[in-house]
Formats: sequence, structure tokens, C-alpha cells
Amino acid sequence: MLSEKSRPVIEATAPVIAERIPHITPLFYRRMFTARPDLLDGMFSRSNQKSGEQPRALAGSIVNFAVHLLNHPDSYPDAVLSRIANKHAALGLQEDEYPTVYEHLFAAIADDLGDAATPEVVEAWTEVYWLMAHALIRMEKGLYASQANDKMFAPWTVVDRQETGHDVVVFTFEPADDTPVTQALPGQYVSIQTVVSDGIKQPRQFTLLPAQTSQRRFAVKLDPKGEVTPLLHASLKVGDVVELSNPYGDLILRDVDNPLVTMSAGIGVTPMLALLDALKEKNPQREVLVVHADHSPDAWPLADEMKADVDALPNATLKTFFEEPGTGDFDGFLDVTKLDIPEDANVVLCGPLPFLQHTREQLLAANVPAERIFYEIFGPDVWQVQGAVG
Repeated sequence: MLSEKSRPVIEATAPVIAERIPHITPLFYRRMFTARPDLLDGMFSRSNQKSGEQPRALAGSIVNFAVHLLNHPDSYPDAVLSRIANKHAALGLQEDEYPTVYEHLFAAIADDLGDAATPEVVEAWTEVYWLMAHALIRMEKGLYASQANDKMFAPWTVVDRQETGHDVVVFTFEPADDTPVTQALPGQYVSIQTVVSDGIKQPRQFTLLPAQTSQRRFAVKLDPKGEVTPLLHASLKVGDVVELSNPYGDLILRDVDNPLVTMSAGIGVTPMLALLDALKEKNPQREVLVVHADHSPDAWPLADEMKADVDALPNATLKTFFEEPGTGDFDGFLDVTKLDIPEDANVVLCGPLPFLQHTREQLLAANVPAERIFYEIFGPDVWQVQGAVG
């Protein structure tokens, strides 16, 4: 709970901080990486720093947390915090790094705001920071404790490699040592640590696909401008050993019976496959509408797998939207008005950020309640609308 002393200060300064924090966070990261270059080796994605996505995600999380405290003084935004905590845990973030972030973030705030960063303002936002940090630390400790082992990363061997769709490779891994394996929940992801050209490790997260017990399996979409996916596509082969984290993520299948609608675009198909596969065992009679949008049938990654999952569920229906005319159920981008969304359905979205934003707006316009719309986003969460539990 935000103190009564800090509340009026946060109310007065939140709009200013919200406006300035996109300028503050690049200063913060430059300061922190100058002092701690080791954090770029295995912890932070350099690509996300260059694109500005990580600074925007940090800005959104702190300001959203503060605004939530103002509007809901007796609660925390647990869905947003859960998403952040799972991302942190997948990177192996430890409690002792929070003071590091605080030191350099608030030095950047002082540099940017100048005389406006009065002791009262700094004290109030310090309170916000540590309320958020301690909430995340508690969540992350619980996530670490839930694993079958105490290793942040363990060695796994590539045992299969298959191409699917356009520029997508599916890798399958088996344990390379005797580290106990945590069984992943459908919809969760792992981090992979990849040694890039200058010798440092860069982490990336990939959603886990259905696999045999004690296996990990995920699909990698090529980003030609990226630092990691071109390397995985070009170099990772059967027999290679990589480091994978334990599974994390809160886009998981709930034990409910109301209809489920999945809406995916491109590589966003991956968490949907995990959810559909789990339904075959847990609730095969559930009503499901599966919607996928893509450029063409040939571009659709793991299409045969999704079709097989739909065929195995007696009350599942598949609808497709393809930009290539005449190749799917509908032409063009996904259009909610062309679909029959059950009134009490849970809707799960995954795909590029513009797809998420546009599709969610359509669903809201179609009177789907916001609390029934969930999402998964790849990379830093620069959206932060709601936590996702399918």
C-alpha cells in the first residue's frame, strides 16, 4: 500500500514521470551497463536495448504500477507483476540485482529532471520502486522454489531439427546431464543462452511445443536483422549442446469448461498448440474455436500439427485468414465480425504486437469483456494490458 505521505506526490508527478521516463530509461541503461557490462552477458538482450523495447517495457511497468496503487490502494496489479516475474525468473535474475537497478535508475531520474527531482519526489518514487521490487522478489522466489532443480540453466542436447512454414525451424532437445527436469505447463516458455559472435551469451525465450516426457521442443522464427535467431538457424544442429532455463510463463490452461477461442498470427501459433494438445487429455469435449491468420497456407508454421489437434477435439472448429486471396476461409487480415464468438468464451491472442492490439480492439468492439481476453507477447511486454491466463 502506498503511504499517505507519498500519495499526493505520486498523483502530482505521475503524468510528468510518464512523459519523461522514455527519456530517463535510456540514460539509466547506459549508466548501468557502463558500470556493470557483465549484465549484457546472459541477462539483457542487446537487440531489445537497441530497439528501445526494454526501456519502454520498464517505463510502462513502473508507471502502470504507480497508477494502479493510486486507483486501487488495497491491491497490486498481480497479472502484470506475474508476467514480469516469470520473465525475470527465465533469465535467472537474483534479488541482489534490484539495488543495482535502483541506483542507476534514480541517478538517471535526477539527471533528467534536474531541479524538479526534489527530495520529496525522489522519496515518493523510491517507495513505488521498492513496493514493486519486493512484490516481484516474492513472486520470483516462489517461481524458483517450484522447480525440480535449483539450476538457472542446464545443458540440453539437440536431438531433432525440422523446418516448417517460412523461415521457421523446430528444435527438439533432451537432457545432457542428470539435472532433474521440471515438467512444463502447457503454454510456458524457456530461455536459451546462445554464445554470439563476440563471445558473450544472449538470452531469448521460446514457447514450448508439445513434446515427449523429459524433452523440450520449440520453434524459432528467423529474424534476419536479429542477433540470435540467424545463428540458431545457421549453426544449431543435431548433437549440439545448449543451455536452457526451467520453464516459466503464466499463459496456462485453466480448469474451466466455458468455450475457448485461440487467435494467432504467424509464429504466434506456438502457445496455441500447447493449449490444444493439453485439451486432448484434460477436457476433450470443450468447445474450441481456433483462428489463425497468415500470409498464405505455405507460410503457416506447424499447420499440420494444428489441424491434427483440431481434428482430435470433437467440438473444435478451425478458421483461417490468409492475405493470399482464395486460399483460406477468409481473405485478408483477421476480422472478428466474420466469426461467431461464443458469448462466454475465453479468448487467447498471440502474434505480433500490431496483431494483438488490432484484434483486441475488435473483440472489445464485439462486446467481449476485457477480463476474458488474454495474450502472450514475445519479447519485452511494451503493451501490458493484462496478464494472460487462457
